[in-house]
Amino acid sequence: MSATDTLLSAVPQSPSAGIKTMARFGFAAIGIVYILMGVLALLAATGLGGGARPDREEAVQRLQDLPAGNIMLGLIAFGLLGYIVWRFTQAIRDTEDKGTGLKGVGTRLWYIASGLLYAGLALYAGRLALNGRTERGADTSQTLTAKVLGWPGGDWLIIILGVVIIGVAIFQVYRAYSGKFQKDVNASGLSANQEQLVYRAGQVGFTARGLVLAILGYFFVQAGQQSRASAVGGTGEAFDFLAEMGPVVLGTVAAGLVAYGLFMLVQARYPVLRGI
Repeated sequence: MSATDTLLSAVPQSPSAGIKTMARFGFAAIGIVYILMGVLALLAATGLGGGARPDREEAVQRLQDLPAGNIMLGLIAFGLLGYIVWRFTQAIRDTEDKGTGLKGVGTRLWYIASGLLYAGLALYAGRLALNGRTERGADTSQTLTAKVLGWPGGDWLIIILGVVIIGVAIFQVYRAYSGKFQKDVNASGLSANQEQLVYRAGQVGFTARGLVLAILGYFFVQAGQQSRASAVGGTGEAFDFLAEMGPVVLGTVAAGLVAYGLFMLVQARYPVLRGI
């Protein structure tokens, strides 16, 4: 082995400790948010929710009522920021080796979009941690939709966006039953029974998440067809939509989101973070 080869072999090939830590904080933060959101939806399904709306902001706000709630909110905000950093790292440094082809670039752009989806929630959690109770901001998705609808052909752009989101939802369900999500968890530290439980939680969780995303995509399609930005909704509106189908449907999806949150916590504990 040459001196150059020896030097290269000494260079760490895994993600830096800092980015790895931020990624794990991110998985944990998302897991906690989904568990809280699922629990709120379960309470709503059983009539015990006290009128609380089971959406992401409400889930984060509930942390403030717990002991050391502001500290927890700060950690959630930091964790969500860590997830955004990790997603950007995946996209920019191509840690998954997706390449520069059309499919690869599309996947890497999705990593960025996936990270940015949590930017607003991270900001909201940070404001709560620093300032206490705060008013919810305007619905960003509705505001942006209204602007796009004002463009020439804007209604078609919104419809296309809705179709893309529905496509992502279908992919989530595909991931659930293809078992591809298993590669995101290092199962070497799990027993066979634990690995099976994690696998089932992932299946149920990704399916439930896919259903919620499909509803959000449907909202965008409706907004484009009707040229009406108010037709766009977030997770709260998606749960309202499910509640109209009955408490059993809402409760089933809510339980699935709790399962997804648990899967994310396991991923935080046993992550597979490919090299950068």
